[in-house]
Amino acid sequence: MSDAAANDAVIDVRGLTKRFGELTAVDHLDMTVPRGAIYGFLGPNGSGKTTTIRMMCGLLSPDEGSGTCLGFDVLHQSRLIKEHVGYMTQRFSLYEDLTIRENLEFMARMYNVPNQRARVSQSLKELGLETRGNQLAGTLSGGWKQRLALAAAIQHEPQLLLLDEPTAGVDPKARRDFWDHIRQLSRSGITVLVSTHYMDEAVQCDYIAYIAYGKKLIDAPAADIPALSGLHTWRVEGKGLDALAAKLRGAAGVEQVVRFGTELHVSGTDKDALSQTVNHAAAQDGFKLTLQPASLEEVFIHLMNGTEGAS
Repeated sequence: MSDAAANDAVIDVRGLTKRFGELTAVDHLDMTVPRGAIYGFLGPNGSGKTTTIRMMCGLLSPDEGSGTCLGFDVLHQSRLIKEHVGYMTQRFSLYEDLTIRENLEFMARMYNVPNQRARVSQSLKELGLETRGNQLAGTLSGGWKQRLALAAAIQHEPQLLLLDEPTAGVDPKARRDFWDHIRQLSRSGITVLVSTHYMDEAVQCDYIAYIAYGKKLIDAPAADIPALSGLHTWRVEGKGLDALAAKLRGAAGVEQVVRFGTELHVSGTDKDALSQTVNHAAAQDGFKLTLQPASLEEVFIHLMNGTEGAS
């Protein structure tokens, strides 16, 4: 990242480390997050994503390392950081025996939001909750609970929004609506950190960091990730894909074979060996072959396979 971008960083941390007993959950991690970005955290369960996000934002004290968040020291000014952060957890954490409006009123008091009655009404309107204000939170579906949780996280107008697996358990339409709201927030200047396992959400992010077993493996603008991975992919179309997949698995240059609907995606980092193997295996059966850039999903699978082999 350039010096100019670094100077406008919302988060700038170096060497963050967190241990729980003998387990090193995060291992000397460096990261710089530019203002207004949507920054995605990917990685297998237990990889340290949530721990990393919490340390970077002063919600959890690191054992080693230093840095700033929103201009405040993550080690010594965590209380000041929290005043400017909105946090939406994976599990619904508001009060199910209160109404939507009562939950928002409670959160407004917690953050000393000025003009609380007006701000709560505005939150209800912005998230499409106006007609449900008197409904008990516990009776809401997953998608509506998600809207309420987002409204509660942003009504104090935070500069930084943390989203921990925010769309787990909600339907595709609710996920699309949710990401429309997140894009609007980003355009207004709010920086967003989001951990996710969904590839269609990863492509919504401006930057992506992949973390496994406490170590950051890759960290770059989303558009640059496929090239940085060194992965090449052949798309194969035709009949008999299952038989071809069995033939290709474990062959020279082939590191992964994945079925995507009516296509087979065959990937590897040795482009010449991969191309020779794919062309030889598919040449006699009339398959259509196309060499294409690796997708984020293929890179994700590649990185997961690598970390599983190293564990």
